[in-house]
Amino acid sequence: MKYIVIIGDGMADRPVEELGGLTPLKKAETPNMDRLAREGIIGSVRTVPEGFPPGSDVANLSILGYDPRSYYTGRAPLEAASIGVTLDTHDVAYRCNLVTLRFGADKTRAIMDDYSSGHISTEEAREIIGTIEQRLGTEDIVFYPGVSYRHLMVWKNGYADMECTPPHDILEKEVSGYLPSGRGENVLRGLMTKSAVLLNDHPVNRKRVANGKKPASSIWLWGQGRKPQLPSYKEKYGISGALVSAVDLTKGLGICAGFEVLDVPGATGWLDTNYAGKTEYALDALEKVDFVYLHIEAPDEAGHSGSCKDKIKAIGDFDAFVVGPVLKGLEERFREYRVLLLPDHATPVTIRTHTDEPVPFVLYDSREKKNNQGASYDESITGRNDIMVIKEGHRLMDYFIKEVPA
Repeated sequence: MKYIVIIGDGMADRPVEELGGLTPLKKAETPNMDRLAREGIIGSVRTVPEGFPPGSDVANLSILGYDPRSYYTGRAPLEAASIGVTLDTHDVAYRCNLVTLRFGADKTRAIMDDYSSGHISTEEAREIIGTIEQRLGTEDIVFYPGVSYRHLMVWKNGYADMECTPPHDILEKEVSGYLPSGRGENVLRGLMTKSAVLLNDHPVNRKRVANGKKPASSIWLWGQGRKPQLPSYKEKYGISGALVSAVDLTKGLGICAGFEVLDVPGATGWLDTNYAGKTEYALDALEKVDFVYLHIEAPDEAGHSGSCKDKIKAIGDFDAFVVGPVLKGLEERFREYRVLLLPDHATPVTIRTHTDEPVPFVLYDSREKKNNQGASYDESITGRNDIMVIKEGHRLMDYFIKEVPA
């Protein structure tokens, strides 16, 4: 048996007035996902446990079968694993975004304009993070470059019990009320303030502004935590696995789960990502391993941007260039296989951030096709009375692999 999980990150949404009350998922052309909904087990799953922030870290950890209440330590340690940064017991990793702040005339007030600095390129970001490390790094504070706007800071013997806010949660809000608070807050606030001064006239930013692009005007520190300890999939389920993603967070989860993590050329995490390459790598990996986790970030990024047009395109491309080719490849290459399709969480375009409501899933088994009359893959699945309802998200993977009641 072969297993593949296909994640359309942030794909679920809420009704949008400009779409006539439809969601972007309902509006998009999704014949391949609709086919799965008609022929698979359909259901509703809560991927974010009560009391947890609805982040991709918590949600993907849950989908992979790990109870966040037992295994979650923070987002940044997972990203550290992805880029090869080894954390000691007393190290605390922080996610370090390059963000665009919009300052008032007196420079005393700042609005969170863009959590991604206009999806800054990895090459530009590496130059900026190099400057940050050179000027602000110390023996105890080290900055590491990642991909695009997503980077890492490690605080040796630092504090993890601070309240930090994801920058994508405070778009168009004044940032003063969302700065890190708690033990050690002065260190983080100081670094963020100094970075804004340092980057004000950085050569990369001068060039971006001249070209009509948003500058990386500050770092933003959040998502902190210490090194997690997860049992591997070989230990947990007795199977081997691989992961395909453009995002350090999910790559780190894959490493912690003992997967082979595949780097696909041209995988960006945005609308221009190499969908065909990610699909090809996933199918080729299934020739060698039992399980593949295929993660597509673009719908989530479109949700954060607040663009219905971009999100509809991201979902349509996901269906046409990922789901469709995956199903075709599975049919051609393997005799028995199971497919699990879902978003990790909703990212409604109207609020531009994650929410924790249950999301629809489809579990398709090549050995037993269902006949769900009139079903289509969208949020309406969660309101049906003939579905599987999973209230604890980490139990879905047990059912998918072990075929035991969830």
